[in-house]
Amino acid sequence: MIGRLQHVFALSEKGARDFVKAVLWCFVCNISLMLPVGVIMATIQYLLNTLENGENILDRWWVYTGMALLVLAVLFILHYFQYASLYLATYQESASRRVSLAETLRKLPLSFFGNRDLSDLTATMIADCSSLDQMFSHYIPQLFASIFSTLFIGICMFCFNWRMAAAALWVLPVAVLLTAGSKKLQDAFGTKNILAKRAVADNIQECLENIRDIKACNRQEAYLKGLDERLEEAERCAIHSELATGVFVCSAQAFLRIGLATTVLTGVGLMAKGELSFLYFLGFLFAAARLYDPLGLVLQNIAATFNAKLNINRMRAILEQPVQTGSSKCDPDNFDIVFDHVKFAYREDEGVLEDVSFTAKQGQVTALVGPSGGGKSTACKLAARFWDIQRGKITLGGLDISKIDPETLLKHYSFVFQDVVLFRDTILENIRLGRRGATDEEVYAAARAARCDEFIRELPDGYQTMVGENGSTLSGGERQRISIARALLKNAPIILLDEATASLDVENETAVQEAISRLVKDKTVLIIAHRMRTVSSADRIVVLADGTVAEQGTPEDLYKENGIYTRMVKLQTESAQWNL
Repeated sequence: MIGRLQHVFALSEKGARDFVKAVLWCFVCNISLMLPVGVIMATIQYLLNTLENGENILDRWWVYTGMALLVLAVLFILHYFQYASLYLATYQESASRRVSLAETLRKLPLSFFGNRDLSDLTATMIADCSSLDQMFSHYIPQLFASIFSTLFIGICMFCFNWRMAAAALWVLPVAVLLTAGSKKLQDAFGTKNILAKRAVADNIQECLENIRDIKACNRQEAYLKGLDERLEEAERCAIHSELATGVFVCSAQAFLRIGLATTVLTGVGLMAKGELSFLYFLGFLFAAARLYDPLGLVLQNIAATFNAKLNINRMRAILEQPVQTGSSKCDPDNFDIVFDHVKFAYREDEGVLEDVSFTAKQGQVTALVGPSGGGKSTACKLAARFWDIQRGKITLGGLDISKIDPETLLKHYSFVFQDVVLFRDTILENIRLGRRGATDEEVYAAARAARCDEFIRELPDGYQTMVGENGSTLSGGERQRISIARALLKNAPIILLDEATASLDVENETAVQEAISRLVKDKTVLIIAHRMRTVSSADRIVVLADGTVAEQGTPEDLYKENGIYTRMVKLQTESAQWNL
């Protein structure tokens, strides 16, 4: 049963066990609500007997007052344990759920993120998790507990008087069927509501990320008009979803109240025939009144459960994704990277690399060049197992990287990409990201080696200066040099450089190139560049075109072949002489 609950509700094993405990405590609390009915009946019986015998009503008042106080104490204790089992356990499971999602996302290949909308993932991590917190603390355990307590109380009522029980309970199956029968309609509206909200989130995120381009093209009004339309659609979908749920649930809850009328009519008829005492009639009325409250909650919770399934399915779609796994040990004989007949595609029938083979040797600089779209950046990322290939093999020192845990593998890699990512933190911590636990002096040394110590110390707070989101307060060259300082601090044996100087001016490019020369010394270096002068001193050049290795060799040998590399060098030489 625990395993089934884990699968259906996307719970951890502890969460599933806590869920069972929560249902049991809710069941006990629902049953305990009948204790006041028993006290009231006993009090009424005592009053009737006292009046019939002419005794003083106040003679035993303390007994029934004590019973009432005892029932209140019992209810308080039971509801305390119910609260702990519901809310405290739910929030502990909520933390575990978020950690589990984060751990799964951490182990997924980058191909997953390329095929999924980031705002949708954010909604799953935040909105769906928050929604499930409410579901499991307010709705779902109470749903199961209400079903079990209703069955239990119904059986007890049938044992006392089957006709009164039937009069009180006949409305239950009709109300449940009325609510459950609307599942398909509610699922359809609920799905449409989620998609509409996601479209709004996508549009807002896109606007924030591209606000500069939107303003530059004077498209603010048109973009905001589109956002308004999506907001209106989301509002309509929300109203329709709530209306679809409300109509069926409220109708079912209203239908339940008919049962109270049939209970009164049946009870009056039985009393008239002398087949039911007035005391039992009152008892059934009290019990029916108390019974319909959890029944109404059951109907409301059925509708809530329908909506919860949509959130759970979205979450399970992430949790059940195949993650990248492998050995936690990686001790290669050397740090040569070998591509052996590699085939890769981001999507089916969209090949990026076809039968690619080359070797990047340790202690050498291997440059990947070629026309745009030839697969250079893809090959660079495949070398670090950002994605898993479809055919062939990539080895590091003779070890198949597909059999090595990605985090273990990446300890041997340092990266310097064209698009530098900096966090909203101090410059010191942004550099220290390269090696956790590095001392301040080690960070300073890496910064000096990367030629960024000078501009950092000119900032108001030096290394303690907070950079804006993604380093927005720094120039492109400054961000790039901080990225190189981070890589120098890590001091990994393999360096991957992807267009590290493409967007820099001449002065910054010279400084960054000098920093890179320190970074790549005696390491395995795989560099991507469109500027031929950047790779002119490389030990080996691999020309990728249309997803295949068109040429490879030393710069001198390739230039003599008069092929793609030669043509690229000549074109860039000619373009350098252009005048406006």
